[in-house]
Amino acid sequence: MGGNSQFPEFREAERVEIISLVDNSIDLLSTSPREEVKCFRDWVKSTSRYPIAEHGFSILIRVFEGNESHSLLFDAGGSPSGVIINARRMGINLAEVECIVLSHGHYDHFGGLPKVAKAINRSGLPIIIHNDMFRKRGTISSSGEIRKYPVFPPEDEVKPAKYIEARQPYLAADGLVLITGEIPRTTHFETGYPQHRAFINGRWEPDPWIWDERALVIYIKRKGLVVVSGCSHAGIINTLLYARQLAGTKEVYAVLGGLHLAGKEFEGRINQTVEELRKIRPRLIVPSHCTGWRAAHAILNAMPDAFVWGSVGNLYVI
Repeated sequence: MGGNSQFPEFREAERVEIISLVDNSIDLLSTSPREEVKCFRDWVKSTSRYPIAEHGFSILIRVFEGNESHSLLFDAGGSPSGVIINARRMGINLAEVECIVLSHGHYDHFGGLPKVAKAINRSGLPIIIHNDMFRKRGTISSSGEIRKYPVFPPEDEVKPAKYIEARQPYLAADGLVLITGEIPRTTHFETGYPQHRAFINGRWEPDPWIWDERALVIYIKRKGLVVVSGCSHAGIINTLLYARQLAGTKEVYAVLGGLHLAGKEFEGRINQTVEELRKIRPRLIVPSHCTGWRAAHAILNAMPDAFVWGSVGNLYVI
């Protein structure tokens, strides 16, 4: 896109379609106040069964520029088959996916990865990861007990796809999608996940920052940035600040994904997060997955014209 962007190869797109394949909530009845948001019943015309919700996250992104189009999958849900089931019920052929990007190495984002990779069945299909995703991880309780997370699948389990490690910003979809890479932590209130632990050098160590968390950035002509976050362990404000820095623009049109403002460790950040979001002024904001109802309601109250309730089956055309 040139200009002030740090990546001249990062190109503007004419439009993007984003489909919620896996999320914590599904709403088949409510209408949408926004023209660019189509609920499941509005765009899936024929289905014998409805999609399902689960604790997890996965979206399909189709990005368009001229006669060119690309499809990628961002995260793979929590259960082994959630993405597969919902894609089938939405009439989506996963063989269109050219690339998979994982936001970070937590089980609710990679649970369906082996089955998804086999369903796509493309030799050499790139799966963009961060090496920290292979760490053994968990959380610590007040009694000091470690609750271990499921481990990240080795490459043998995702064949014929292949892993590509990228810690730094990385371009996908022939330059139409920017993966942020590691996100700098600059705000004073987004202080990581204090109970998070990683098994490092033979012992469980504090791992609050979860450096493998990355987001996706797409620049839509005449509108601005579309930023998609898996869990926002870096903090959604840190994420948006970095996305604007990488792209060389302050215009953020849409923010979608998990904002991780649920739970006693995070709910104290809601007011400051919402205040900073109001300053950034996205035209569309879709908090989902790990955001939590308290934060979602706070965002709705502060930004009613921008807010859309995230639901499995939503189609966003931006």
